[in-house]
Amino acid sequence: MSARYLTLTITPELAGLEVNTLLRRHLGLSGAVLRRVKWLDDGITLDGVRVNVRVRAEAGQTLSVRLTDPLRWTSAGFPGVVPVEGPLDIVYEDQDLIVVNKAPGVLVHPGHGHFDDTLGNFLMYHYKMSGDESGFHPVHRLDKGTSGLMVAAKHAHAQERLKNQLHTGDFRRVYLAVCDGVPPEPAGVIDAPIGPAEGSLTAREVRPGGKPARTYYQVAEAWDSRALVELELATGRTHQIRVHMAHLGCPLTGDFLYGTENNDLIRRPALHSARLALTHPVTGERLNFSIPLPADMAALIPKENIT
Repeated sequence: MSARYLTLTITPELAGLEVNTLLRRHLGLSGAVLRRVKWLDDGITLDGVRVNVRVRAEAGQTLSVRLTDPLRWTSAGFPGVVPVEGPLDIVYEDQDLIVVNKAPGVLVHPGHGHFDDTLGNFLMYHYKMSGDESGFHPVHRLDKGTSGLMVAAKHAHAQERLKNQLHTGDFRRVYLAVCDGVPPEPAGVIDAPIGPAEGSLTAREVRPGGKPARTYYQVAEAWDSRALVELELATGRTHQIRVHMAHLGCPLTGDFLYGTENNDLIRRPALHSARLALTHPVTGERLNFSIPLPADMAALIPKENIT
């Protein structure tokens, strides 16, 4: 299966430095990542020869580190994630990450009652059929009912680097939502702590003592008793957008938990991850993605309001 390596040519300026220093300072690898690969025959090499991280490199040598971990694969697939064929809308893919347009109704992680019908299962099947030994390393998650853009790393190094970008200017997520009611101001910030709702194992609520949560919103369109709202997260709490919009008095259309369920209109909370921007964890390139509203949300907007 195809493996992913990072390499570094040792220049005269780098000669004499320990491999450990080169891997950490010049390739940006963490101790946790190095501990996972250093025991592999080709985990850390100089000119193709396995070395200890305390070895000092010489000018002209090539240092290589393996990022994907083949021994984490078993006959059943990646630990806890069985490869299963399923719908997968790939927006972008390279050796280090994959961006998908997640369909509504699909869970991200396998769990109780859902061991073979999640995005993780579908990704692992895609990797298996592509001869790619990448693992399932999600960087963030979307609720089951939420559609749109989501990124997963292919190895622990990329996952770690991307997770460090979360809630910074390097990693931006913009959502579109249709809500019941029109926000009182055309734009604003919802800054309200979120914690578990009393008497519920699932629901969250704005409450004193909750974790800090901040959501920026802007009304894109308004009609009758609904609005199309653009939202950006400054934090990443469970159900944050849904809780904050309900707190504002404008729950998402179709939100069975925080608003009013209405299967005649839409069979899920009307929330879509529409734009995603990130800095590539290995190359440093800036990547920008956008995806239009899915049909079920677009159907909620009167034709005269669609631009």
